Amino acid sequence: MATIANRPYLPPPAKSLSARVLLLTIFFVMLGEVLIYAPSAGRFRYEYLRDRLATAHTAVLALLATPDYMVSDSLQMELLQHANAYIVALKRPDGVKLMMHAKQGVPAIDATFDLNQKSFFGLIGDAFATIFHPGNRVLRVMGSSPRMPESTVEIVIDEEPMRAALLDYSERVLELSIVISLLTASLVYFSLQWLMIRPMRRLTESMVAFRSDPENASLAGRPSRRSDEIGVAERELVQMQAGLRAALQQKTRLAALGGAVNKINHDLRNILSTARLVSDRLVASDDPAVRRNSRALLAAIDRAVELCSHTLNFTREGPPVLEQSTFSLAELIEEVALTLPVPSEGGPAEGEPPLRNEVPENLTLEADRSQIFRVFANLTQNAVQSGATRVEVRARHESDRIVVEVADNGPGLPPRARDNLFQPFAGSARPGGSGLGLAIVRELVRAHGGNIRLLRSTAEGTIFAVELPQRSHRNGKRQKNGVKKSKAA
Repeated sequence: MATIANRPYLPPPAKSLSARVLLLTIFFVMLGEVLIYAPSAGRFRYEYLRDRLATAHTAVLALLATPDYMVSDSLQMELLQHANAYIVALKRPDGVKLMMHAKQGVPAIDATFDLNQKSFFGLIGDAFATIFHPGNRVLRVMGSSPRMPESTVEIVIDEEPMRAALLDYSERVLELSIVISLLTASLVYFSLQWLMIRPMRRLTESMVAFRSDPENASLAGRPSRRSDEIGVAERELVQMQAGLRAALQQKTRLAALGGAVNKINHDLRNILSTARLVSDRLVASDDPAVRRNSRALLAAIDRAVELCSHTLNFTREGPPVLEQSTFSLAELIEEVALTLPVPSEGGPAEGEPPLRNEVPENLTLEADRSQIFRVFANLTQNAVQSGATRVEVRARHESDRIVVEVADNGPGLPPRARDNLFQPFAGSARPGGSGLGLAIVRELVRAHGGNIRLLRSTAEGTIFAVELPQRSHRNGKRQKNGVKKSKAA
């Protein structure tokens, strides 16, 4: 059972995934507000100056009420104060020019802006220049009158009132941005907390609990009915844990079996050795019936010894340790051919092994030679023991791998063997077999980074394909080691 000490370590709220999501949401919302604020500030400054031009246009129209376009100094000062400008000038389309200016003098102009020549980035730059300028500037602003576009208005004003209005606008935007970002972040936070964070915490707790006690089925999580990616992940995790739990239980049983076999193997082999000696004496009997039955008894004892040895080796062997070398694959197949028994009927010529070697002579392989020998020895011996009278081995290159096919003319694998292929103690194709041969073959091939597949198994024969990685090369001419290629039919 999982204990409190085995519970997963989850970060505090300040360092959790939820807090990061919340901070990132606030950051991106604020970033979006900044990107929106910049053109808005430029537009605010532009509209502010246009309003000033419209006010100045209204003020200067008072000059049209007099015959000489002149008003008293007091009225002129009042009109300039209303327009909040030092100079107001108007040029009408009929050629009339009107101007009012302050009597106490006009300060030096610091910058000139023509609103008729505006650009997107120019307005943004001018707005930020107004905000970040430390003091007041005197501006000369000109442009078409909002009230009469064909007229041109020119004013000279202080920048400080506009700067104050722009800062006040920025503060309102900032306050609104903070409210929007917090509201949006809160909604996103609780949505993600419900949709992702809580399921991820459950997945994490399930994985840690499984790691602490993988064989305890009571700790298995329960997937939700969600149809999105989280639901798929939950169901796949539960299925993966169930598969791993079953595999671990099988490994545990195999380990227990190996321990039991190690304990009884010595005594069992002694008992079988005694039975073998007695059977050998029976074979020498003068009674033909006794000799015939003794041969059957000897075969049964040999199968029992073979099953015991295979079971012991399979349960105590760990991952194979590979000793890489470069060798000729064709020569190795020749050596495998010499280990095969010659079929009594339907086989090749007398004294010739049943294996036909079709591997190219110039094909070399970089692998563990003894382990590869075991692979093809098991495959060919299984074929002969299953009733095949001819076995063909051929090889070819496919992109980054070598494919070696082992084909026989045997009766094919029974359905039970095909359903439990490569499963130890379950995939035997012959009576009395242990089903370990193909399991060992797959383990050795995978240790080399390859794979083995059943291509076909019918009444006309069986074909296995052994795929090995392309750590091989063609060396033009193979080295001779005294083993001649088989001439089997």
